[in-house]
Amino acid sequence: MFGRKKEAPTAQETVDQAAAADQAANVRVGKGAPTPRRKDQVAARRRPLVPDDRKAAKAANREALREERMKTRRALDTGEERYLPLRDKGPNRRFVRDIVDARWNIGEFIMIAALVFVLFSFIQNIDVQLIVMAAFWVLILLVIADSFMLRRQIRKRLTAKFGGPNPGDVWYGVSRSLQLRRFRLPKPQVRHGQYPS
Repeated sequence: MFGRKKEAPTAQETVDQAAAADQAANVRVGKGAPTPRRKDQVAARRRPLVPDDRKAAKAANREALREERMKTRRALDTGEERYLPLRDKGPNRRFVRDIVDARWNIGEFIMIAALVFVLFSFIQNIDVQLIVMAAFWVLILLVIADSFMLRRQIRKRLTAKFGGPNPGDVWYGVSRSLQLRRFRLPKPQVRHGQYPS
């Protein structure tokens, strides 16, 4: 209360004191532990080529493979991109699938028509068999024409959206159009007429 006022330290003195304290804290006496020997490091990294418990390892491997197959199967049903097989992955392939699934394809009915034609071929009448064969060849020609139109449509739409098709995209779409809609994998994610933009 009585007496002289103590002077406050200057800014430079405060900085010097802080730097000295940091230096004192950073001084190390050593690294704190001895260097491990090479032999010990190699032994720590070594893993057996054949596990000790082969049965457990085989069961774990089988379970991991089963889980991976289940994820792929769910992805084929839902269209989840992450777990799809490699041939179905990518935005181009999804776009091609949506184009094919949105249209009515003549090729998807060829298996049903072939079954009907086989049944009609058992009729022992030459005229009926000629009509069946002619109808079958007309259907084959219609499928080829429809596949060419689909091929042009896929190329045109992929070029407009992605700058061009990747190798295999067009054949992927044409081969998908020859399958019955309910048996296609990955499952169709769009309805008929619901074309992708």
